[in-house]
Formats: sequence, structure tokens, C-alpha cells
Amino acid sequence: MTEQQAKRFILASVKEYYELYRGGTKLYQEGDRIPYASRVYDSEEMVNLVDSALEFWLTSGRYTEQFEREFAQYLGVKYCSLVNSGSSANLLAFMTLTSPLLGERQIRRGDEVITVAAGFPTTVAPLVQYGAVPVFVDVTIPQYNIDVSLLEQALSEKTKAVMIAHTLGNPFDLRAVKAFCDSHNLWLVEDNCDALGSEYTIDGKTKLTGTVGDMGTSSFYPPHHMTMGEGGAVYTDNSLLHKIMRSFRDWGRDCMCPSGRDNLCGHRFDGQYGELPAGYDHKYVYSHFGYNLKATDMQAAIGCAQLAKFPSFVERRRHNFAMLKSLLDSATDKLILPEAAEGSVPSWFGFLMTCREGVDRKQVVPYIESRGVQTRMLFAGNLTKHPCFDQMRESGRGYRIVGGLENTNRIMQDTFWIGVYPGMTDEMIRYMARVILEAVGANTD
Repeated sequence: MTEQQAKRFILASVKEYYELYRGGTKLYQEGDRIPYASRVYDSEEMVNLVDSALEFWLTSGRYTEQFEREFAQYLGVKYCSLVNSGSSANLLAFMTLTSPLLGERQIRRGDEVITVAAGFPTTVAPLVQYGAVPVFVDVTIPQYNIDVSLLEQALSEKTKAVMIAHTLGNPFDLRAVKAFCDSHNLWLVEDNCDALGSEYTIDGKTKLTGTVGDMGTSSFYPPHHMTMGEGGAVYTDNSLLHKIMRSFRDWGRDCMCPSGRDNLCGHRFDGQYGELPAGYDHKYVYSHFGYNLKATDMQAAIGCAQLAKFPSFVERRRHNFAMLKSLLDSATDKLILPEAAEGSVPSWFGFLMTCREGVDRKQVVPYIESRGVQTRMLFAGNLTKHPCFDQMRESGRGYRIVGGLENTNRIMQDTFWIGVYPGMTDEMIRYMARVILEAVGANTD
């Protein structure tokens, strides 16, 4: 048996293994635990994973190149850089904006970035860790996205960027935020980790979220819209930003050669860089203080299979969301139900609800959980209330708040969500709706 014959036998056996032992769908029975998210996959992901493992390249390789190319094509952008997590994607996107190559638009320590506190911490963490100043503004309910009426109030002579997420798949007001950034020459980073596949119409064109601003980021953690186990991506149409982010991702080096290839530019030993000796090996010239944020080719192999299925994932999420909203319509006197942003077609990550006056989340959520339905808070609620802000809060330095964050604080007290992942069946949706109606004392007929 040749190596190729052995490989074909192994991959065929992997497919057979999946079909025999993993392919059968366990029928849902009422009372079974319904998680807020779960992986949806088949034999193709397993076969790709083993195929990559047999090559034993391990680091970024041919599957990485394939995924970056096909993901960029799906998004309709020129450049995509695969990384090891969505949090790393946010770190990479922000650090790209700190490059001296950007001249006057470089973000320096002490510069300000407008964002929100009602979200996930790793949208904000890179700013704090670098020494930039996050400026927190409130959000709206029931969209749960940035209140654009506060943008001008948040602006200062130190403002350099806006970096915010599309909350649980619902796009923020891209039209207003983009116009604000353009008018003040600010960078716009879209944290698209919870919104992959969401659509937004701007200037008469329908675009995918993550592609309107200067950069977008995605996460491929298991609960997200598609998965690699761990993984993330940063994407852009700006060739200079792409060059910088590749440098920061790959140790900060100046060289753009991919792993395992040397001297693609033809000038490996004839350049002059900084105060190094003339002709110093370009593979070991560093233009930034970078990281190693690359994903493995095994992760990318899974991602390639997931990407082929992705449009069907989006459609099922939309179906599940619409069904839930219809079934919970009788509870609008008890719960504020979510609303899509004007001009958008969201790829929903979850179904957000806020308890109205007289309805106590501390009673509602335990009841729902006790009936086997997993819930989540809207991440940090108000990030500035967390222990990681204790020292900054006590010193009064390191961040700025515009207004009182009233809705942010209400979300911290009254809001929760459940999942709409594509593996959910209509039967599961109906059960979740019935449990929620029971929890808030609404009509369940």
C-alpha cells in the first residue's frame, strides 16, 4: 500500500466512524438540557482535521491559506488574517492602529477610543493594556447597541477611533457611526465576533457586518456562528493595515514570507533596516513589538468545512429567532423583546430579553435554568463595575464615562438571553418559549 492509498483508507475510515458513531442525531425529549450554543458539524470537519494531522505541518499551512482566501471571498474583502481566537483578533486589530507606519493617525498611549461597557471585555482589554483610554457611552434598549446620539459628546481632541461590537448579531447603527468616524477622521473597528453573516444596508448597498469599517474581527470559538474549536480572524480592504496586522500577528517581523518559505521578495539579504548592518537577514528584522497569534492548520481545516455550511447556519438562526419572537409575543407586558437595527438583517447569536418593572430577573432566570434551558447574561453587563476596574475606579484614571450609563446598568440588573444556534429544533424552541412564559407569569395557551 502506497502512502496515498493509506491516506485514502484512513480518511474513508474516519468518515465511516462518524457515520457509525457520531452521525446519529439524538432526538430531543422534553426536559433534556438545551444549551445556549453547541457545535454543528459532520464527517467533513473530522476528515479535514485528520487530513491536516496526517500532514503534521501543525502551524499555519495550506488549509490556513485556503480559509483566509475563501473567508475573504465570502465577506467581499481583499485581506483576511487567521488568528488563534476572537480575543486575539481584537488585540491584533487594535494594535494594528498603534503602528508608527500610520503617521498622525497612529494611536498612542493616552489617546481615546469610544466604546461601550455593555459587552465582552476583550473588545476593551487591548485598549487598557496598551495604555489608551476607553470612553464608555450608553446603549439603547431593545437594540442593545451604542447610543449614537452620544457620539459627539464623547468626542475629544484625543479621540482616535471607535471600537464596538454588533451585539448578539444585531448590527449597531453603522450609518451613523461610519458618518461620525468619517467626519472626524477616526478609525472604525467592528467587533463582529457575535454577528458573522449579519447584513446591513448603507448608501444603497447591502454589506456584511465587519466590512463597513476599517477592520472587522471574528471569533470561531465553539458557541459562535461557526467554529474551529478556537480561532478568529481580522479582515480589511486596506493594504497598509493588512501589512501591519501581518507583522503584529507574526512576531512583529518586517518580512511577509509565510511559514516555510524564504525570500519571496527576492531581497532577503540586500536591505538596510534601522541601525542593523546592511544586508541583515530580513526574516529576522522586526518593525513592531509583535506576538505569535497564528492559528494551527488543524483549526483552519475544520474552518474550511464549516465555512461551506455557514449560509445554512445563518438561515437557521434567523428562523429560530423569528419563531421565538412570535411565541413570546404574548409576554411583551413582562419582557422587552429584542428589535433588529433599522436597515439590517441580523444573523442572530442569541435572543435578548429585559425584564420589565415588577418582573425580577433573580427569580425568572433560576426558574428557566431549573427547567433545563441554559441562559446567559449580556456578558459583562457594565464592565466598569467589575474587579478588573477596581484600581482604575479608585484612582479615577484610565477611562472616561459619558453620561450615566443608565441602560447599561439596567442591562446589568434586568437582562438575560437564550440561544438560537442552528442545531435547535422547532420542538426545542417551543419548549423554551413555554418555559419563559411560565417564568414571567404570562399566558402559555
